Amino acid sequence: MRIPPLSPVEFDGPVAVITGGWSGERDRSLLSGHTVMETLLSQGIKTRMIDLEDDQESLVLDLHGTSVAFLAIAGRGAEDGRLQGLLETLGVDYTGSGVLTSALGMNKLAAKVQVAAAGVRTVGSSRVDPYADPAQEAQRIADTHGLPVVIKPVCEGGSIGVVVARRLDEVAEVVRGAGRTALMAETYISGRSVSVGILEAPDGTLTVLPPLETETTEEIYSYAAKRTTDATMYHCPARVSDELISALRDQAALAHRALHCHSYSRHDFVVSETAGAVWLEVNTLPGLSRGGNLARMARAAGLSYEQLLAHIARGARTDRRAKA
Repeated sequence: MRIPPLSPVEFDGPVAVITGGWSGERDRSLLSGHTVMETLLSQGIKTRMIDLEDDQESLVLDLHGTSVAFLAIAGRGAEDGRLQGLLETLGVDYTGSGVLTSALGMNKLAAKVQVAAAGVRTVGSSRVDPYADPAQEAQRIADTHGLPVVIKPVCEGGSIGVVVARRLDEVAEVVRGAGRTALMAETYISGRSVSVGILEAPDGTLTVLPPLETETTEEIYSYAAKRTTDATMYHCPARVSDELISALRDQAALAHRALHCHSYSRHDFVVSETAGAVWLEVNTLPGLSRGGNLARMARAAGLSYEQLLAHIARGARTDRRAKA
């Protein structure tokens, strides 16, 4: 994939790097935002940073005169279509996927229905009923998914709130403490955590990056594991058979198309020799730090961090209003 370097003449105004926000992924967003801004500035691109947590009320004014909104942000309020909808209303070009794709991708249950219909292999899942008797709901979950079982928020990123429950009383405790958070139960599959990045050219051609395996001392690739360097090792390409590498690439491309992702996306899988490659979820705004998963995969494909950002920035030049 040929990606020429960015030039200041490509932008008729400053690039607004939107970052921060108020979700549980604020720290990851800020890391991405600062790195993106520093890299753009080093290439002579006029850039301004907007922290969505601080500038919600003044966002419209802050965006005045900008050329492109570069979304270096994740989580609720940013990755779920709300920010994209506002930008489209304002007529501001932005990076990443559109409103519908963003909303669908954030809802893990809805996204699974969509990609499964396209032929992507997904792990069995069901919505947790917060109004049911906790003991009875725990029994239903165990009967449906077996034990251990994964329980996690339906609409959250960064593996925030993910729990592996091994006993009925543990499941019941999670159900009882759900509160207003919509939860889902997911069949537990023991295997390798693998991510696959996709870059989409303006003509629709997909470049599938080498799959990245994350090895962790944690039981799953949890929120804590993602932020504990000592507990995590990365292997790119993933240490799986050529047959599974091929399946991962095909399934990621299918999911990208099925969800109508735009410009780029990252897809997370669990892989085992018995279950094969099973799709878990999509990240429509994956982390963009230099040490992040997408940057690692791009580097393994021979693309520099600067080239990755150039591809993402140029992807904003698409009118996605009233589209996926």
